[in-house]
Amino acid sequence: MENERNWAGNYAYNAAEFHAPDTMEELREKVARGSRVKVLGSRHSFNGIADTTATHLSLHKLNRVVDLDRTNRRVTVEGGIRYGELCRYLHDNGYALHNLASLPHITVAGACATATHGSGDRNGSLSTAVYALELVKADGETAVFTRGQDGDFAGAVVGLGALGVVTKLTLDVVPAFEMSQRVYENLPLSRLRDNLDAVFSSAYSVSLFSDWKESAFNQVWVKRRTDDPKAAQPESPFFAAVPAAEHRHPVPGLGADNCSRQLGVPGPWYERMPHFRMDFTPSAGEELQSEYFVRREDAYEALCEIDRLKERIAPLLYVSEVRTIAADDHWMSPCYKQDSVAFHFTWKADGEAVRQLLPLIEERMAPFDARPHWSKLFAMAPARLQSLYEKLPAFRQLIKRCDPQGKFRNDYLDTYILGNA
Repeated sequence: MENERNWAGNYAYNAAEFHAPDTMEELREKVARGSRVKVLGSRHSFNGIADTTATHLSLHKLNRVVDLDRTNRRVTVEGGIRYGELCRYLHDNGYALHNLASLPHITVAGACATATHGSGDRNGSLSTAVYALELVKADGETAVFTRGQDGDFAGAVVGLGALGVVTKLTLDVVPAFEMSQRVYENLPLSRLRDNLDAVFSSAYSVSLFSDWKESAFNQVWVKRRTDDPKAAQPESPFFAAVPAAEHRHPVPGLGADNCSRQLGVPGPWYERMPHFRMDFTPSAGEELQSEYFVRREDAYEALCEIDRLKERIAPLLYVSEVRTIAADDHWMSPCYKQDSVAFHFTWKADGEAVRQLLPLIEERMAPFDARPHWSKLFAMAPARLQSLYEKLPAFRQLIKRCDPQGKFRNDYLDTYILGNA
């Protein structure tokens, strides 16, 4: 599979062959016959988590909505569907998801498998919407894990591609709603010392953006449901940040055409929760990404440590985003059993300089037991990463039960998850 790369172009895949099955039967056959198999989703990973030297499978042809259960408020989808496609279907039928990531271009299966998230004090990662998932195991047979019925469900949801090929997911949905979004500018970092909880609890979803040229946040994106009384109030300063007069892109200097609508204009949930629009290039385009999760109570101190590195960070950075995520009970989620704050970095495409900087950031984050995002760039030693997940031994046992021959293993899983197990 010559010259196949990830979305950002920084990672070249090593698969010997690539298949995009037309049917579930064909998929099961490819899995059963393959020696080593991995699934390639929207290619929005920045490391080797989805790589293989053997067979890559794409589920982009298996992207249907299978069922909408109005009684139990659940939707079942195939593994290849992207959030942008699912959201339009749900909205047309009067439903919504509880939260979305910054961009709608990613696949539902891939996002849930890596604990990808949006923002909001009461909003868990996207995987917390999963009620059930079906996967094809190494022998081509299927297994189903259901919340409240299977003891291994909490281990299977954020499965990191280690258990099999996720072919269906059933997600909880809620009644459709509208949101409005306002952007505020220039929030000093010091204002979070006493106001961090107030800032993040002020709306359904709040994101802080900084280029770390100063000890401040260039922008605050505040997303409110229109049934929130504050959504209809006139704009006013936001903890010393002032309302933006025009639409803004999170990256300073870029035009806002590919961003979701702002200035308090109401719109459907799926057009306001993501920062970027489905039909446009997301984020900065050619970029690298890293992200670290810390406990909610450590967020301000951790931000101050990042601030102390700003002279090293700023020259390599497009923008950094800070978001809150509610705790969950998924074994390999960075938010396992802890309300968290995530520090996301969108780097310029200077791979070597970023690789040199990450250990410095991680050293500053070490006292807070920061957990890196599974599919983004990090430098953490495998032993250190493994020590941060108390359910890792149970997850290893689940992998052995689902994939006893190691068909879904790769260098990434061998290094960071399985070790010598």
